[in-house]
Amino acid sequence: MTDDIIKTEVVTDRNSRSAETRDSQTRSKPWTPPSMLDAPEAPPGYQFRWIRESTRGNDDKSNMSKRIREGYEPVRAEDYPDFEAPSIDHGRNKGVIGVGGLILAKVPVETAKSRNDYFTQQAKSAIDGVDQNLMRESDPRMPLKPSDIQRSTKVEFGSRNSSDEG
Repeated sequence: MTDDIIKTEVVTDRNSRSAETRDSQTRSKPWTPPSMLDAPEAPPGYQFRWIRESTRGNDDKSNMSKRIREGYEPVRAEDYPDFEAPSIDHGRNKGVIGVGGLILAKVPVETAKSRNDYFTQQAKSAIDGVDQNLMRESDPRMPLKPSDIQRSTKVEFGSRNSSDEG
């Protein structure tokens, strides 16, 4: 009877764990609606920003003039043939990537950083002015110290109904 031992073949799964993880990584991403303001990758040393060219069909020449003086350059669709983007088909901005009164513009990173630093300093100066104004209101009977100043901000979206107030 010992000679009649039946040999059974064991089948093992030789798929590695990395192959299993690779399968899970290649799954399709969930669908999301496309953004109207997608932009191609900016070239090195530049960053992109959408700027207002028109509002309700009326050219915003003052805004465009200001942005050009700040160093912004309109981005042409022909410069990015691999990127499917809507472009303006008439007027002085013909061929520029644009949608809904906005055009895509590029600006050197140094200029953008300098601009951000300027506006950060402007905001800080305004806050310092408010603090100084508050400190002038200090009274010896109830003195204010700089450590007494507390700030909080709250951002709300949408309009308020008259029924919400009260």
